[in-house]
Amino acid sequence: MKFSSLFFFLLLLTGTYLSLAQGSYGNCCLGYVTKMKKNVKKNVVGYRKQETDGDCNLRAVVFTTTKDKTICANPTLPWVQHLMHKIDNSAN
Repeated sequence: MKFSSLFFFLLLLTGTYLSLAQGSYGNCCLGYVTKMKKNVKKNVVGYRKQETDGDCNLRAVVFTTTKDKTICANPTLPWVQHLMHKIDNSAN
């Protein structure tokens, strides 16, 4: 009986800790899109780079669309670099 109540308490404590840890990700990307449709690419108006410092564990490029939606992408992919370059050139 003592073992099962101790096990339950540890399980509850672990679940609470993990739920609190998830809250620390604020505004971080937790995964990438693999590709983006042409019509969505046309609606991208800007981007920011997410580094692996602070709360974020994943390097990413976070694109912003005209409807203020964010899309996380892998910064090493050629299509992501091309879209970043296109946005940079259109700003000049």
